[in-house]
Amino acid sequence: MSIVKIRTNRQVTVPKVIFDDLGLKEGDFVEVNREGSDIVIRPKRLVDLDDTLSPDEEKLVEQGFRQLRRGDSVLWSELEDELGV
Repeated sequence: MSIVKIRTNRQVTVPKVIFDDLGLKEGDFVEVNREGSDIVIRPKRLVDLDDTLSPDEEKLVEQGFRQLRRGDSVLWSELEDELGV
């Protein structure tokens, strides 16, 4: 357990060992919630909407995972040709 001091503007320093264990970096976001009498801080990853899959793309990815689980596969070069990449 670490004890930290609340500084000016309500700032709290996350102890280095916890910071490193969670793979946090300067500039990362965290979510702060109250759970009863506790303050809970959880790492959050913000994703730009342009970096998310559309419902059609999600279906294609799931189809690909089903094919992999069945052992179906294709060469990357064949897939590039099919996708026009």
